[in-house]
Amino acid sequence: MGKASIISTSLMCMSVVVGGAQADELVVKVNHISEKGVEQNIGTIKLTDSKTGLIITPNLKQLTPGLHGFHVHQNPECGTKEKDGKMTAGLAAGGHYDPTESGKHAGPIGHGHMGDLPAIEVAGNGRATKSMTVARLKVEFLQGRSLMIHEGGDNYSDQPKPLGGGGSRVACAIVK
Repeated sequence: MGKASIISTSLMCMSVVVGGAQADELVVKVNHISEKGVEQNIGTIKLTDSKTGLIITPNLKQLTPGLHGFHVHQNPECGTKEKDGKMTAGLAAGGHYDPTESGKHAGPIGHGHMGDLPAIEVAGNGRATKSMTVARLKVEFLQGRSLMIHEGGDNYSDQPKPLGGGGSRVACAIVK
């Protein structure tokens, strides 16, 4: 192999490494929310594109232990909005992200709306750090939207309660 071939091969390898390092990645700030509005920061969520899908890495604290429903919501808002004469936490985020207008809540690998994410697992100390991968999402799909954490778990169905039964919205991040 001549000197020109070695240099060419080296540059090609560097290009691959640099190209791999340029994968889309964002870190978003997560705040508690209530009927009073956006409250204190509880950590961050890192969003990274990979060959297998969107890797979501939470670094959160001060959450109730257990599983929490987790979704991409349509609007880049975390504030309150009035519903039935009462201010409701995170309602300004709108509904779940559903670009195909499927109208179905079928989980992160189902054929429903794309806003369904795997549930966030919170340890006994109130921290959530376990990464998850969502095959059908990319960072660019989340830009201009919000991430919402719900009070309870998510059964990825509209039965027996709508939208997986996660209940109140308790934490939110805006993805810019």
